[in-house]
Amino acid sequence: MTAACLTISNLSIVLNRIGICGAGVPPAAFLAHHNEQTRRRDAGATIPMKPLITAADIERIPQNGELPVTDDTIITPLAREEAERRGIQFRKISHSSQPTPGDATSGDISSQRSARIVAIGADHGGFELKEQLKAYLREWDYQVLDLGTNSAEAVDYPDFAEAVGNAVASGQAWLGIALDSAGIGSAIAANKVPGVRAALCYDRATARNSREHNDANVLTLGAKLISPEAAREIVALWLATPFAGGRHQRRVDKIRAIEGRAGAR
Repeated sequence: MTAACLTISNLSIVLNRIGICGAGVPPAAFLAHHNEQTRRRDAGATIPMKPLITAADIERIPQNGELPVTDDTIITPLAREEAERRGIQFRKISHSSQPTPGDATSGDISSQRSARIVAIGADHGGFELKEQLKAYLREWDYQVLDLGTNSAEAVDYPDFAEAVGNAVASGQAWLGIALDSAGIGSAIAANKVPGVRAALCYDRATARNSREHNDANVLTLGAKLISPEAAREIVALWLATPFAGGRHQRRVDKIRAIEGRAGAR
């Protein structure tokens, strides 16, 4: 299942480059920690954001264990549920008690980080979820570039997916999020913008894979197909996951090459 998911997920971006519409893919079976230090594209680089704990982090803690947190650590609702189910306790510590980067282990949560700009746009179907995600993004110390829509009045999703894609491709934003009712149309539209690699994600596995393997720079969500809590978890993990590089860089370069050949026609 996992191998098939990876293959189809990668192909959805490639097919959009040549004018073929890719849709969603089946859920993958793998889950992993979203902030692995050995997975960073640039050695020693960090991705600015507040300390964040998701359900994926809780899965790494032994049964009935404990996890140190600070007063400003953000714990997602799904992480709290998983911790309660497995008897894991959160232990408050001061900032001075946190390990230094050189002492960090794979189970440690990243230290306090600065903000980055995230562009976000939605049609009427994604408007309500967009407003909720904006609040979370600010809570996590990201700067938000809201590209509309500004009400639940009916509008056309390609306009907002294109706006998000342009903001990312031009460097106005670091990453982008586009929402509509299903997320499929926004992914197709955003992928028509040169330089955009948009991925429709619906769980933590697809969110992590799209960033780590495909270097996706636009996330699309189906606001009518996932719960607000699931969307929050997906966005948190997607933003926190770095591109792995290595063999994946060669494949992303081939995606760019397809785009270049299509543009030369």
